Amino acid sequence: MTGESKLQWIYTSKNKEELEQRYDVWAGEYDNDLDELLGWLGPKVGVEVFARHVPQSAVILDAGVGTGLVGVELKGLGYTDITGMDMSQGMLDEAAKKGLYRQLDQMVMGEKLDYADGAFDAVISIGVLTLGHAPAESLDELVRVTKSGGHVAFSLRPDVYEERGFKEKQSALEAAGRWELVEVSDKVNILPKREPPVEHQVWVYRVCPDGK
Repeated sequence: MTGESKLQWIYTSKNKEELEQRYDVWAGEYDNDLDELLGWLGPKVGVEVFARHVPQSAVILDAGVGTGLVGVELKGLGYTDITGMDMSQGMLDEAAKKGLYRQLDQMVMGEKLDYADGAFDAVISIGVLTLGHAPAESLDELVRVTKSGGHVAFSLRPDVYEERGFKEKQSALEAAGRWELVEVSDKVNILPKREPPVEHQVWVYRVCPDGK
């Protein structure tokens, strides 16, 4: 399969078990396919926005770590204390080879994460909150595991934001005083080698003092 056909294969997974299995199969060729065939810019774009708000000393969770491409960008900007989690053990095995992560854990976005409240100074999740992957409810746990005053950064396609419950969930968390918006980036084509263009925006929130 081509990189494009593998991407479509992933998005047509019928449930989380099949999604996990397909990522396990793709893991060994994932980096090459996304870079060489699709030109994936999500990690670079996301980390550039993240770095405007989060100091290099931060304890970071890379939520939906995949093969560790976000970790590569974080390391390049001087971040060193990074934990990663992902549903796919195959992807985690590839991330481990990069030697960038303090810890790698198999967990599922949308379910309760096995981390303490406020365990991290910041959370970043790039290319994960999308169709057939992590639902809008995943944001509750990302807020919970981020300390008061810390930041949660994630990418979203504009259509997913509007149509998949993210707009409502993000607004509800803000109305409840759990976080406040500090930046939303312009739309960026993050798969420049693919047609039609795929645009993402990066959202950054600060967790409020009484956020739980």
